[in-house]
Amino acid sequence: MQLIDHALDLLVQHDMAGFVQLFAEDAVLEFPFAAPGEPERVEGRAALAEYLRNYPNLFDVREVAAKTVHQTTDPEVSIAEFQLAGIAVATQKPYRLGYVVVLTVRDGLIHRYRDYFSPLAVIDVLGVPGV
Repeated sequence: MQLIDHALDLLVQHDMAGFVQLFAEDAVLEFPFAAPGEPERVEGRAALAEYLRNYPNLFDVREVAAKTVHQTTDPEVSIAEFQLAGIAVATQKPYRLGYVVVLTVRDGLIHRYRDYFSPLAVIDVLGVPGV
């Protein structure tokens, strides 16, 4: 799916403003496995922009290390499995994190983005103590 390729390219380019523009004004992001204290849901493009504002200060994404896109019986829904690789900014630790994302795309914009990632893997690479 071309939209997924473009979204991942924008993450590698650290273009969060461009990434956010791929979402509908009323888009919903869901994080079913969110860590305690982290949001399970972000609603709207403006809230998404705020949520992602510091992402490049946490992760220096350098490549999409793997990607598979699965089409579903619903033409608006795709499932993307991918791995992002780079450096955690605070710890300078290299990382390779896996994601499974269920996307609902309508009229060329992302309306729903369900992100099934491991918060424990993120906590480990960011060097959060006590976890």
